[in-house]
Amino acid sequence: MISAGSGRRYLGMQKTRPDPIEEMIIRKSREEIEKMREAGRIVAGVLEMLEKKIKPGVRTETLDSLAEEYIRERKGIPSFLGYRGFPASICTSINDVVVHGIPDKTRLKEGDIIGVDVGVILDGYQGDAARTYAVGEVSDTARRLMDTTRESLYAGIEACRPGKRLGDVSNAIQRTAEGGGFSVVVQFVGHGIGKEMHEEPQIPNFGPPGRGPLLEMGMTFALEPMVNEGVHEVEVDGEDGWTVRTVDGMLSAHFEHTVAVSEGEPDILTLP
Repeated sequence: MISAGSGRRYLGMQKTRPDPIEEMIIRKSREEIEKMREAGRIVAGVLEMLEKKIKPGVRTETLDSLAEEYIRERKGIPSFLGYRGFPASICTSINDVVVHGIPDKTRLKEGDIIGVDVGVILDGYQGDAARTYAVGEVSDTARRLMDTTRESLYAGIEACRPGKRLGDVSNAIQRTAEGGGFSVVVQFVGHGIGKEMHEEPQIPNFGPPGRGPLLEMGMTFALEPMVNEGVHEVEVDGEDGWTVRTVDGMLSAHFEHTVAVSEGEPDILTLP
């Protein structure tokens, strides 16, 4: 997830409109969706592989190197590397970092949580997904936050059906996250995806149901709830222009899948 903000560089899409509006959404053919699925399988493979590597003492730059190697061995291209100047193949967001953490020499510690966001281009089509992992034993609050964020993602996915509206997806995410006692980040949102990492529409993780574009078969979305332990407000690091943190220093979790609206069940394209 990377997009241009007003004067800043963002991996995730920054909210620029307060209300959903009818937009040009690119419908994908079955063949295009299958190409996205192949890219998504590499994304999922990276996340599965890294889960086994995430433990106390590991540097985030090591995770980035492992991810890039995995992607390139499978003829993929890391979507994030060099995108608007982002310097790495994955985002590694620890504890109070919401999204867009830059891999470096930081070592993971027992009790940390880390969000890993991965994007892959294969044969001209994109896949994008994220998970938040526990580093060793974590607090009950951290575990609950991760579980609730994952549940909010799947609530949004469940709403990705023909005849629903985009607001139904956003509302399902918000209700699940807030029902767990947490707050939803409003400054950053999900997005359409296909040949480009970011396509229309923007997909807020909040808002009333029954509004926004009507969902139709062939639409493809990257849903990505970002959920905070404390307040919803976030801030961007003034030095690197990327790292997004909670303003109160409390924990944040992030889960994401690329999903296609299909005739029956929503089709998750970033599965192993």
